[in-house]
Amino acid sequence: MEKQNKQITSRDVDFAKWYTDIVKVAHLADYSAVKGCIIIEPNGYAIWEKMQSILDKKFKELGHVNCQLPLLIPETLLNKEKELVLGFAPEVAWVTMGGEKQLDDRLCIRPTSETLFCDYYKDHIHSYRDLPKLYNQWCNVLRWEKETRPFLRSREFLWQEGHTAHATSIEAELETRQMIEVYKWFFHDILAIPSIVGKKTEKEKFAGAEYTLTNEALMYNGVALQAGTSHYFGQKFSNAYGVKFINKDNKEEFVYQTSWGTTTRMIGGLIMVHSDDYGLVLPPRIAPKQVVIIPIGDNDAHLLAQQINDNLLEHDIVSYIDDSDKSPGFKFAEAEVNGIPIRIEIGSRDLKLNKITFVRRDTLEKIEVSVDTDIVKYVKDLMNKIQTDMYNKAKARRDNMTFEAHNLKEVEDIMNKQPGFIKAMWCGCEECELKMKEIRGTKSRCILENSKAIDDKCVVCGKPAKDLVVWGIQY
Repeated sequence: MEKQNKQITSRDVDFAKWYTDIVKVAHLADYSAVKGCIIIEPNGYAIWEKMQSILDKKFKELGHVNCQLPLLIPETLLNKEKELVLGFAPEVAWVTMGGEKQLDDRLCIRPTSETLFCDYYKDHIHSYRDLPKLYNQWCNVLRWEKETRPFLRSREFLWQEGHTAHATSIEAELETRQMIEVYKWFFHDILAIPSIVGKKTEKEKFAGAEYTLTNEALMYNGVALQAGTSHYFGQKFSNAYGVKFINKDNKEEFVYQTSWGTTTRMIGGLIMVHSDDYGLVLPPRIAPKQVVIIPIGDNDAHLLAQQINDNLLEHDIVSYIDDSDKSPGFKFAEAEVNGIPIRIEIGSRDLKLNKITFVRRDTLEKIEVSVDTDIVKYVKDLMNKIQTDMYNKAKARRDNMTFEAHNLKEVEDIMNKQPGFIKAMWCGCEECELKMKEIRGTKSRCILENSKAIDDKCVVCGKPAKDLVVWGIQY
């Protein structure tokens, strides 16, 4: 089929340009006058709202409640946890003036909110009866990134950050693992993106955490995307900020804490896994608009379009009629570039033959359907099939770009030919991690827990191996 949208560079010719073209042509985001920050346009924000609504419902089912903490953090408060400060120092932006007055205590624009939650918890947690605290906030943060790209890495971005406090380490660790599984579920079942879950190495874990669990996905071009992390803090933050409680044995103890979050980066992941040279492709479960109905011709086509639209809306399928003053070809292309999962074309000539045409956005396949068909059931079944097919297609590509390596030469050959996930054994030494990074910036993505070893030697140094690690280059 001839490429319809001349504004989109082929992804197999220039993937980076293709990505930017999709963002612009589908009106997901635009560049702003603020360097490194984007304007999220209505089409992009609608996807984020859908993500929010699904995740927020899941969080609340698990007992979490939402709150809102300040944007600004006093430097004296931030400095109480030195490891966090050192980890974020290169990315922190500071407010030094209030009006025309120099501030005595600089204010950090939040890169993350552990310090503020700890400061709050120390005044509101006194007894084991006050626990657990299962809090989450939807907000924006600012990190002074050197290189930026819409959605994937911008200085200001939107996210959710969960911050919980518990009476025991067992409860806190269960929370940590529960929430990484939520992100994995969201990617697999809602975004139709296969991902792997594992533990970050000491070098790559969140600053101040005992350990970090991560959800890692692979993009169409073989580059990895960190897509949600969950951190177990133990008592490190509560000790630094004095968050204590009286336990059931009537003894004073520091609380055990977790933190977990994911961001608008997920929109970038959706684009890079599913979309094509015609525009955006969205799985039905995350698409803000699931069906577009395009009547062509006489009044009968418009009447049937209205009837179908009403029936779909009654059954919680988000559909709409494109009755704008544009040519049918323009409407088709517009629906494709915006990633509407299903297009229903109702033409006057087809109606005389008692049929209408369905078009799947993921494959661009055209299907003739009798007007007498139960359209609601047909649409629901087709959306489920599209959702499953998109996941399976993405998984097949991910699996085809997942390799095993037993020495550095094999790693280099793979990364220079076709980047992807590389499974390889590791001795646990940071020097070997840094040596891997010399090969096109290859970094450890995660340690695969409870996985069978593929070798007994480290891929880098040849010494006895400790862990099976997934490696890759990242956004």
